Amino acid sequence: MTIDIADLLRLEQAGWTSLCDGSGGAFYGRIMTPDGVMALADGSVLDRDAVVASLRDAPAWGSYEIRDERLVPLGPDAAALVYTGRAFRAAGGPAFVALMSSVYIRDRDDWRLALYQQTPVPEAE
Repeated sequence: MTIDIADLLRLEQAGWTSLCDGSGGAFYGRIMTPDGVMALADGSVLDRDAVVASLRDAPAWGSYEIRDERLVPLGPDAAALVYTGRAFRAAGGPAFVALMSSVYIRDRDDWRLALYQQTPVPEAE
C-alpha cells in the first residue's frame, strides 16, 4: 500500500478543525495510538489521556494555515507529515507559528497519530 500525502493532510486538517470547533479532545482521543504523545512548544510532553484532558478547557483556535508540507515515509505503514503551521486564537492575539511534525502509523485501514511535535518559530515582522 502506498502512502498518500493527501490522506495525512486530511487528517491533519481535521485535527486543526477540531481544535477550532471545540471537539479536539474527542478527535485526538480517537486518532492517537494508545501510547501516542505530543511534544508541545511550551516544553510539555503529553500522553493521549493528558492531551484529551488538556483540550477539554483549551481556548479555541479561530483559524489555521498549513504550509510547506512534505511527507517523509518511514516504512510501508508509517510516515511523518512535516509542515509549517500558523494559527490564530478565536479570541485574538498574535499568530502561533511552528514547524510541526506528525508521525502516523497505519492500523489496518486507518491512520493513527503516534507522535506530534512542535518547534516554535518567530514570525517575520
